[in-house]
Amino acid sequence: MDINTRLARRVRELRDARGLSLDALAERSGVSRSNISLIERGESSPTATVLDKLATGLGVALASLFDAPQAEGDEGRAAPSPVARVAQQPVWTDPASGYLRRNVSPTVASPLQLVDVVFPPGQRVAYERADRGAEIHQQIWMIDGRMDIALDGTVWRLEAGDCLAHRLEGAVEYRNPTRSPARYLVALATLPANPPHPTRSPT
Repeated sequence: MDINTRLARRVRELRDARGLSLDALAERSGVSRSNISLIERGESSPTATVLDKLATGLGVALASLFDAPQAEGDEGRAAPSPVARVAQQPVWTDPASGYLRRNVSPTVASPLQLVDVVFPPGQRVAYERADRGAEIHQQIWMIDGRMDIALDGTVWRLEAGDCLAHRLEGAVEYRNPTRSPARYLVALATLPANPPHPTRSPT
């Protein structure tokens, strides 16, 4: 299936799993009801900013929107492969900035996700501060080029080999200030927002 169809089915699947109406997701995400409807029908090519808002409203990392949706009748089939062949990894290009992201991780259930990004020269993508409903930790490892990453106004310049670790809870801006593409790997780990405390057995 093409990437827009994959996104469409995945957004609808996550929304249904959480029992959210279009209006409820619109209120939680700040994306209009009509826009969400177009995305779920595969009739819109959402930008990275819009997808991040939807991910926030759904309480997942943006990378989760690119996971393979569960097809009808999959319940009785074999578990997904622990290997993601490069030809099967979903690739998506942001229509606003032109940045390209490849979801590297297999579709097996895991708190860790890897994303390979190629960021065009002179471009920027900004994500708003938001309550994501989960604790998401992220590390950005520069492979080639240079990027400026702003975390709530603090700018970190990353060059090849550098790695930045942070928690996704505030505003984030990615900018390539050079005339050459940059490439980096993003590793995300998602934890429950409020993990339950262990219950002690009576002694």
